[in-house]
Parts: sequence; C-alpha cells; structure tokens
Amino acid sequence: MLTKVTRWFRAVPEAKASRAHSAVAFYFDGRAVWTPRDYGALAREGFQKNAIVHRAVRLVAEAAASLPLTLKHEGRDLAAHPLLSLLSRPNAREGGQRFLESVYGHLMVSGNAYVEAVGVDGSPSELYALRPDRMRVVPGTDGWPAAYEYNVGTETIRFAMGEAVPPILHLTLFHPADDHYGLSPMEAAATALDIHNAAGAWNKALLDNAARPSGALVVGGATLTDTQFDRLKGELEANYQGASHAGRPLLLEGGLDWKPLSLSPKDMDFVEAKTGAAREIALAFGVPPLLLGLPGDNTHANYAEANRAFYRQTVIPLVKRTMEAFAQWLSPGFSEALQLEPDLDAINALADERESLWRRVSAASFLTEDEKREAVGYGRAPAENAGKGKRSRAA
Repeated sequence: MLTKVTRWFRAVPEAKASRAHSAVAFYFDGRAVWTPRDYGALAREGFQKNAIVHRAVRLVAEAAASLPLTLKHEGRDLAAHPLLSLLSRPNAREGGQRFLESVYGHLMVSGNAYVEAVGVDGSPSELYALRPDRMRVVPGTDGWPAAYEYNVGTETIRFAMGEAVPPILHLTLFHPADDHYGLSPMEAAATALDIHNAAGAWNKALLDNAARPSGALVVGGATLTDTQFDRLKGELEANYQGASHAGRPLLLEGGLDWKPLSLSPKDMDFVEAKTGAAREIALAFGVPPLLLGLPGDNTHANYAEANRAFYRQTVIPLVKRTMEAFAQWLSPGFSEALQLEPDLDAINALADERESLWRRVSAASFLTEDEKREAVGYGRAPAENAGKGKRSRAA
C-alpha cells in the first residue's frame, strides 16, 4: 500500500490542490460512501412523530423558501434573467417556493440536500430535489466526489461530475467528523428528542390507564388462588382501565387494600423535563422557543425580538450560503458570473431595523447621495443621474 501511495504522489502533476484532501480517496479506496445515519429513523421519530421538530423544520424551511431573491451581475441588479425564471418554476410539477421548501426541509432533517439539474447543451432548464436517503457519494482520486449514485428499488442511476454544470448539487450542514455528509440538527438534539417522545408516551400511557399511577393490591392475611388472581386481573382490565373508566371507584372485597407505588408526574418533574427537552430541540434548529409556542415571556415586544433573531441568526445565513452555492453551480450554464442573495428589504420582521438605518443615514449631512445609497445596501446611482442631488462633504 505504501508503494502504491508513493507512486501516486509522484505521478501527480504540480497544481494548486489540497494535499490533505487527496488522502481521503485512499481511506475510502474509491468505493461509494453511504451516509452513516438512518434518515428514515430521523424522519419518522422526529419530523413525523414529534410536534416540536415538525414545527421547527417547517418554520425554517417555509421562512427560508419565502424570502425574495435578488440576482446580480457585476454589481448590478437584474430584474429578469433565465436563472430567476428557472428558480421561480424549477420543473413542471413544482413552483419555486415548494421546490425550495423541499431543499431546506431535507437539509434540516438529514443535514444533506441534493438537487439535480436537467438541461440541453449545458444550459440548465429544470431542477429537482432528490431524497437524501437514496443518494450516496463516490469519491474520486483527489478525495472530492467524482460521482453520485441514486438508488430507487433495484435501479441505480449514476451521475458523473465532470461536466461544466455538474448534474448534482450537494448541500450540507457543517459536520466536524465527516468528509462528505452534513450533520442534521436532529442528531445534535437526539437525546432531547428521545426524552420529549418518551414524555409523550408516558402521558399517553397515563391516559390509557385512567390517568392513575400504578399500585399494588394487598391481600390481608391470605393468598389468592390462581383462579381468584385471574378473575381479579380480568375485572380490573375490563372495568377500571382506559379513559372511559376514569374516576370510577374501585370496589375491594375479601380484605383487599390498594397501595399506590409510583411517583406522580409532578414528583418526576414531568412537565419541566418535557419543556426542557423541547427547548433543547428548538435550540438545535435555531428557532426561538417563543415562536414554537413554548412557555416563556409571551409579550408582543419579546415576540418581535424573537422573530428578528430568528431571521438574523438562522434564516438569512441559511439562505445566503444556499443561494451562493446555487449561483456558483449554475453560473457556468449561463456563461456569466452571477450572484444570488436574499432581498433583506422585503423581510417584514426587519422593517423596523431598516427604517432606523434609513433615518440615521438620511440625517447624515456629511454623506453624498451615492454614499447614502451604498450605506443602505444600494449601489451608486446610474451614470445619467450621477450629478443630481449630490451634497458636498463640507456642507
């Protein structure tokens, strides 16, 4: 193996490339790398069965997908462009918002999202979001993905990555211990998720058993025969269990006495444990607990602050890095260096911040009109208006 590695390094021409990342190819030896996580379990136990995870994923995905986008070329905003048309109608079955919701949803649930580009003559004309659990990475000799394999039943589709516009865009969330796959927020909150689900199961079991803690029937000075034991057990199951029998008095005979054994939910800090787990789940997804309806300071001011923090700390960074990846991926297909960015002026939650910024900039008499435009995020005025409305710095 050492001889093989030595020969390979000698054969590599001098070029700008990572010397460390190429070693990943030897670790995997050119074989496909499967995701080490069970996407089905994450989707089933988290998104499908847990209300906090379900709402957190939908809140992030829907907020991110609804952000209006601006397209720029060499610093100029483009009002119309084939890339904008492609994102607004990525394929015949989906609109732009539904498509992006799927992309962001996959990112939140699995930490990975895959988008397929379909086009003619190197120009992309359709985009599709693919399921992460069906995709695997095939590393190349340099350690980077050389291909992707998509498995549906017994059929395997291979996407080679050597084209000008690669057929697959692989989006990931940061994972410190994986070279190819991202880390789902649900994995970071796995313990809290189990606690929250277990608390829900506990509550359901209490309701199924008439919301009563378990206990023991004590026979005073006697021993029940097998027949008596089976009869007593059958009567308890038939007449005293279930929500429909809640509150029914227990009739005892023959010296029987009821002794509660279990601790009450209050003694077990049942509510506090469930609330704490829910807050940890919200923390992992970057969603303020207040937006998920969790107990807290439910005032209007706090809600507005939580909404601003949600957009500033979670939604906007996610959309920026995702749209940056989309622009870098698709720009070669349009032979232009394009930039995709979220339009922050269109976010209602940040309207107060923008208004405050405009007020301060407008009152700054020492700035020219062009400097004021740049301070609030707009470019300089067009050349034909360059001499209109300028102020002297000395004014």
